[in-house]
Amino acid sequence: MLILAPMLFKDVIGQENVKQQLLQLVEQNRLSHALLFLGKEGSGALPLALAFANYVSLFSYTNSNVPAGASVSLFGDTDAEINYTAPVNKSWQRADEWMQQQPAWSKAAGLVHPDIHFSYPVVPKKSGDKPLSSDYSSEWREFIKQYPYGNGYDWLQFIGAENRQGNITAYECNDIIRKLSLKSFESRYKILLMWLPEYLGNAGNKLLKLIEEPPPDTLFLLVAENESLILPTILSRTQLVKVPALDIKDIEAALTERAKVLPEQARQIALVSEGNYHEALQLLQHSGDDWQGILREWLNVIIKTNFIAQVKWIEEISRQGREKQKQFLRYFNHLLEQSIRLQLIPGLSAQLPDAEKDFAQRLNKIASLHQHQAIVEELDKASYYIERNANAKILFHALTIKLYHIIVKSETVEMN
Repeated sequence: MLILAPMLFKDVIGQENVKQQLLQLVEQNRLSHALLFLGKEGSGALPLALAFANYVSLFSYTNSNVPAGASVSLFGDTDAEINYTAPVNKSWQRADEWMQQQPAWSKAAGLVHPDIHFSYPVVPKKSGDKPLSSDYSSEWREFIKQYPYGNGYDWLQFIGAENRQGNITAYECNDIIRKLSLKSFESRYKILLMWLPEYLGNAGNKLLKLIEEPPPDTLFLLVAENESLILPTILSRTQLVKVPALDIKDIEAALTERAKVLPEQARQIALVSEGNYHEALQLLQHSGDDWQGILREWLNVIIKTNFIAQVKWIEEISRQGREKQKQFLRYFNHLLEQSIRLQLIPGLSAQLPDAEKDFAQRLNKIASLHQHQAIVEELDKASYYIERNANAKILFHALTIKLYHIIVKSETVEMN
């Protein structure tokens, strides 16, 4: 039995404007051969691209389910030149209805449509292998079904990469060129959806000519989180689709409706996640962790210059996984931001949970606005290095020293 993954527009949390923008690109003949879905982790860029890939893949030369007289050309061709029909949907809800009526819908939703090809970072299954994305196709389908808002780290752990670096290799690029040179099987279009082109490296130059001058009716969908890590030569050949961070209310609603979280807890998690649904799920998973208690202990040993206690605290936090360490720093950042807002907008305190309000007010007593901002910058840097597998002991030891100089020595105030 084929298990369907969540691949409709309705499965994408929020992003109403982007959904409508994508439909309008099709309806108004403004769609490029290559789109770059650019959105930070947890924004839903991948689910959006998957839903859009399904939508386009179901276009056909003739289709009895399409309303009479409804026709559109994706890449600016005239109807006379291509002679096929496709839906004109004024809303993503109608687009969802139309997709589910198509004969090939179950294949698209099961991630087995023969004309949708996927590329993503992988690792060799054994030493000496030249890995391809297709080697992990069954794992990919399962991953999307379970973690549609997962990130690159989640995926690499899912396939057992452990500490190995994933890549999209030159060998993979050659396979992409081969696949897209073939005729489509069922759809009008051949689609390549590449997730995380940041892992492409210089091997991506092999795809430049294909992206710039693709075979007829070929569509590239690139899904990225960090624009600065994409090859400029590829970036310049794509049409940008910006996927913003999610609205707090959308995350709150998703947590209550999908994860069955109580409204008050959902609101608090949504506030801390700052537009990142992946982070919201991580926070929910570790909701029993006492981040506030861990933070209170850390600040106490910093302020009291208790070096033995500092070493013990660093040992304990270093034993936590990378994701937990990131969540802890994100939580500290969230409290600092609330503290800053309390200083600038005193009336905001009524909107904060009592525990957070009390802690934020205490933070305001030990540090000024400039010091808060300096700490936020240091926490952001630390999160960046954790993401890149920095040694946790060294990182938190250095961070402890920096916070001591900012809070106790007030060096930031002097510098400002």
